[in-house]
Amino acid sequence: MLAIFWTTISYLIISATIGSCVLRDASGDVNDTLSSLSGECLGLGCSYGWNFSDCITNKTCPHGLSNNYQTMSMVSAVAPLITAGIFGATLSSALACLVSAPKVFQCLCKDNLYPGIGFFGKSYGKNNEPLRSYLLAYVIAICFILIAELNTIAPIISNFFLCSYALINFSCFHASITNSPGWRPTFRFYSKWLSLLGAVVSVIIMFLLTWWAALIAIGIVIFLLGYVLYKKPEVNWGSSMQASSYNMALSQCVGLNQVEDHIKNYRPQCLVLSGPPCIRPSLVDFISTFTKNQSLMICANITAGGPSPGAVDSAKSSAHISWLNKRRIKAFYHNVVADDLRVGVRMLLQSAGLGRMKPNVLVMGFKKNWRKAQPSDIENYIGILHDAFDLQYGVCVLRMKEGLDMSRTMQAHVNLGFETSTEQGLDTRTSTTTTPATIDTSLDPEVLMAMSQPTSVFQTRQGKKTIDVYWLSDDGGLTLLVPYLLTRKKRWGKCKVRVFVGGEAQQIDEQKQDIKRFEDLIAPYRVSTVQKDGQEADETTKEFSWMVSDEEFETFKAKSLRQIRLNEVIQDYSRDAALIIVTMPVGRRGACPSPLYMAWLEIVSRDLRPPVLLVRGNQENVLTLYCQ
Repeated sequence: MLAIFWTTISYLIISATIGSCVLRDASGDVNDTLSSLSGECLGLGCSYGWNFSDCITNKTCPHGLSNNYQTMSMVSAVAPLITAGIFGATLSSALACLVSAPKVFQCLCKDNLYPGIGFFGKSYGKNNEPLRSYLLAYVIAICFILIAELNTIAPIISNFFLCSYALINFSCFHASITNSPGWRPTFRFYSKWLSLLGAVVSVIIMFLLTWWAALIAIGIVIFLLGYVLYKKPEVNWGSSMQASSYNMALSQCVGLNQVEDHIKNYRPQCLVLSGPPCIRPSLVDFISTFTKNQSLMICANITAGGPSPGAVDSAKSSAHISWLNKRRIKAFYHNVVADDLRVGVRMLLQSAGLGRMKPNVLVMGFKKNWRKAQPSDIENYIGILHDAFDLQYGVCVLRMKEGLDMSRTMQAHVNLGFETSTEQGLDTRTSTTTTPATIDTSLDPEVLMAMSQPTSVFQTRQGKKTIDVYWLSDDGGLTLLVPYLLTRKKRWGKCKVRVFVGGEAQQIDEQKQDIKRFEDLIAPYRVSTVQKDGQEADETTKEFSWMVSDEEFETFKAKSLRQIRLNEVIQDYSRDAALIIVTMPVGRRGACPSPLYMAWLEIVSRDLRPPVLLVRGNQENVLTLYCQ
C-alpha cells in the first residue's frame, strides 16, 4: 500500500513540475527572449519563448525523450540512483509476475470462474506449487520480450498496473466503509480517504498517459467482472460487497421501526407452514406468486421430538434454501425444533420476522386426511387456527383436489437401500394434505433437492379464466386484496375477478339430500346419549369430549346448513374458474367442536376441481376504501 501511495504521489509531482516549468524572469513576466525570435515560429513553444521550428521541419533534433531515454538521469543530481531505481522496480515487478501472479491465477482456476483455465490450477508438491501457471507466465514474458519493442506495449502495461492500483485502493476504501470486523489494516498511517484518493488519481493518470490503452484496460476488467456476475459461481470469498449488503439491510430494517403503519402501505407478509419446501411445491409456488418482489414470505418447518442431534442437524440444513433459490422463489426458510407441532407453530407465530418485517398472515394446507387422523391431530390443527386468530394473524388455507404433499411420490423415486440410515425423527410438516403428527425423515434434504421437481399449476399461465371470490364476511378486506395482487402478475393478468356476496338462503326443505350427506360426514364424531341414564351419559360425554354432542350439533345446525348451501353455489358457478377464494368460516374456541369445524371446511371445499383458498382476515382494514 505504501509503495502504491508513493508511486501515485510521484506521478503527481512530476506532472505538476513539468506543467509549471515556464520560462519567466525575476519579475514574473515572460522573458525578453520572446521578442528576439524570428518572425516564423512553429509549435506551442513559441508562446513561451522557445523555437523548435528547425526540429519540426528537419526532424534532426538529437535530444528529447523521443531520442534519448536517459533524460531522467541527465536532470537528476545523482544519475546512478535513477538507474538503480529502474533496476529495482524492474526486478520487483518481474518477481511479482513470475511468483505471485501464478499463485493468484491458480486460485482463480480452482474457483472455475472462467471456462478453459482449470488446466492451470493443478498443484504440485507439499506447498501446492502451480507449476503449470509458472510455465504459462514464463511463456507470456518470453513472447513480449521477443517483440523487441517494449515501448510499443509499455502504454498497455502501465495502464494495467495503474488499473490494479486503482482496484486495490478502492477495495481498501470499500472494506473500510462497510465496517467489517474482518478488515484490520496494520499500516499505522492508513486512511480510507487516501485509498479513495489513490484510486481516483490512478484512473485519471491512466487517461492522461494513453487514453485508448486506458479504455482497453477498463473494458477488459468490466468484461471479466460482468461474466462473473452473470455466471454467479458457487464460491464464497467473504467480499466487502457481502458486508455492504448486510449493512444496507440492517440499516433499512432499523429504519422501518420509525415508519408508522398505514392502510395504504399494507402488505400481506406470509408465514407459510410448508414443511420442507420441496415437499409441497404447489403451496410455495402459489404464495410466491403474489409475494415475489412485493412482500415477505417465510417457509416454516417444525421438527418435533426435542433438541436431539439429528433434529438440530435437520434444522440447520441449507438444502431447502438452495431449493428455493433454484426455483427462483424469493423467500426465507425457518426451521424450529419443538416438542410437538402446535408448540412449534406458536413459537413461529410469536418470533418469526424482524421488526416491521414480521408476518401477518398464516398460510397452511388443508388437512385432507382428517377423518382418518387421531383426535389429537384434529385438535392441534384447529388449535393452530385459533392461535393465529388470537395473535392477530390473518389465515389462509389452500386446498387442491390432487393434494399438496409430494412426499409419497418422492419416496417412490428414492431407493433407500443406497441411503445411509438416519435417526427417525419427528418431522412435522404442518399444514397440508398428509400429516400425521410424525413423518418419516429418512429422506435426505440434499437428495430431495437434487430430484427433478414437478411443475405445479401455479407456474403456468392461467389464460382468460376467472378468479371467483365469495366474500361472505367483512374481515378487513384480505379476501379481496389477494385476488387483486394475483391479477398484477403476468401469469394471472388475463383473469377476471368475480365477487359473490352472500344473500338469503333457500328453503331448507330443498337441501335434505345435502343435509343427509353432512350428517353422514360427522357421524363418526357424534356422541349419542340416547337411552342412557344420567350417570352413563355424563361418563360418555367426558370420555368423548372431543366429539360432537347432539346439543352442539343442533346449536350450529344453521351455520352447517349455510356451508352446505355455499358449496352448492360454488359448484354451480365456479366449476371452470382458475381459483376459488372463499371467506373461511370461524368457530368460537371452546364452543364449536373441532370435528364440526373440520367438517365445515371440508364441506365448503369438497368436490371442486379448481384450487380453493379459504381466507379469513384479522379484522384489520387492508383496503383504502375504508379510509374514505
